[in-house]
Amino acid sequence: MSNKTVIPFGDPLAMSIQAAGLMASNFQRHTVFSKLTGAMPNDVEWATNSLKLQTSVHKPIVRSIDLGKNMGDEVKFHLLQPSKAKPIMGDRKAEGRGSRLAMTGDRLRVNQARFPVDLGGVMTNIRSPYDLHKLGKPVAQNLMERYVDQTIQVQLAGARGFQENINWVVPLDTDPDFAEIMVNPVRPPTANRHFMADGTNGIQAFTVNAGEVDLATTDQLRMATIDGLRSWQDNAVLPLPGVILEGDNGVSAESPMQVFLATPAQYNGFVQDPNFRQFQAAAMARASKSNNHPLFTSEAGLWGNILILKLARPIRFYAGDPIEYFDGAGAIQTANVPAAFGNNFAVDRGILLGGQSMAEAFGRSHLSGIPFFWNEEQLDHKNALEVMIGTIRGVSKIQYDVNVAPGVYEETDNGVAVVDSVVPIIGRN
Repeated sequence: MSNKTVIPFGDPLAMSIQAAGLMASNFQRHTVFSKLTGAMPNDVEWATNSLKLQTSVHKPIVRSIDLGKNMGDEVKFHLLQPSKAKPIMGDRKAEGRGSRLAMTGDRLRVNQARFPVDLGGVMTNIRSPYDLHKLGKPVAQNLMERYVDQTIQVQLAGARGFQENINWVVPLDTDPDFAEIMVNPVRPPTANRHFMADGTNGIQAFTVNAGEVDLATTDQLRMATIDGLRSWQDNAVLPLPGVILEGDNGVSAESPMQVFLATPAQYNGFVQDPNFRQFQAAAMARASKSNNHPLFTSEAGLWGNILILKLARPIRFYAGDPIEYFDGAGAIQTANVPAAFGNNFAVDRGILLGGQSMAEAFGRSHLSGIPFFWNEEQLDHKNALEVMIGTIRGVSKIQYDVNVAPGVYEETDNGVAVVDSVVPIIGRN
C-alpha cells in the first residue's frame, strides 16, 4: 500500500492546502519588507506588549489578519496622540486634573488582487520540452511577491516614481488602473518628514527653486546624510518611534534604532566613502549581539543607530519629472527634477523607517478561507489550463494629525521619513 497522499484535481482539500502553503511562503519571503513586519495587536495586547517591549508594536509594518472580512471591506485602526503634562507636586489637589487621552484614527481598505498565468492548450504542452504546469505556479507566485513588496514600497515612499522596467508589476501612477491596484491612496510625505540630501552638510527640508527641486548633482547620499538624519531625530519635536527586534537579547530595547532603506544607486554611493568598512563592521557586530537577526545578514551597514539596507529597486524621478510635496499651508504641490540633469542624473528616494510606519491588512478568501489562494481552471472544453494566484489585502501609510502644541495640529507620517538625493545614471534606467 502506498504511503503517498493523493489529492485529486479540483478537490476542496487541495485548495486549502495549497493556499496555506502559499500564505506561509509569502509571510516568510526573504525580502527587506517581510523582515520588517510584525503582527498588529488588539487593545489589550497593545498595552501588554508595550510594557514588555515585544516587537509586534515596534516593527515598521504592522499586520492585521481579520479572517472575518471580505474583499472591499475596511479595517479601522486607532492611534493615541502624544501627550504632555507637568507633575502635580506635594499636597496640591490632583483630582480632576488628569491628562486627557486623545485618539485619532484612519481606515485601511482591502481588495482582491489576482495574477492568472496561461499554461497553454494540449498541443502547446505536447510540443513544449518543458512541464508548463510546473513552471506556471512559480511564475505566478513571483508576480504576487513582487506586487506585495512593491505596494509596500510605494506607500511608504509616498510616490511610485518613474522607473519602468520588467521588474515592476505596479504600473506608473499615470496608468488608469494605478489607484485600484494600490487599493488605498498614495499620500506624499508630510512636510515634517520630507528631506533632501545637502552635499556634505547632511540634510535639509525639501525645498523648491523656481519650480524645480532645489538639488544639485553634488547632493548625493553620503554618511553625512545619515548623520543629518541622526541629528534631526535627536532634535525633532516628534521623532520616529524606535524599531525593536525580537530575539536580540534586549539590545534594540535598550537602544532602539531606525532602518534606512537605500536604493541600489544610493547604497552603492556608500562604497566610495572611506568609512564604508567601518559601516559594514558595525552591522556585523550588532548582528553578533542579536542572534544573527536576518535584517543584518543581507547587504547592510550600521551608522550610529541607523541600520542601512539595500532595496531591490528605486523610487526614481528623472529630469523634468514632477515630485509631489506638501507646502507650508498643507496643500499638495509639485516641483520638477532639474532639466539640467539630462540623462546623466536622477533623484532617488531613500526611506527612513521607525515603528508603526504602515498598516497591512488581509481579508478572507471565499476559495481558501485565508488571505492567499490558488485556483486552476480547465478552459475550452478542457483543452487549455490556466492557473491563478490571488490575495485579499491592502496597505496604507499611517498618517494623521498630531497635536504638536496647544491647539496646533500637524499632519504627520507616524513612522516614516524620506530623503531625496541625486544619483548618477546612464539614460532612463
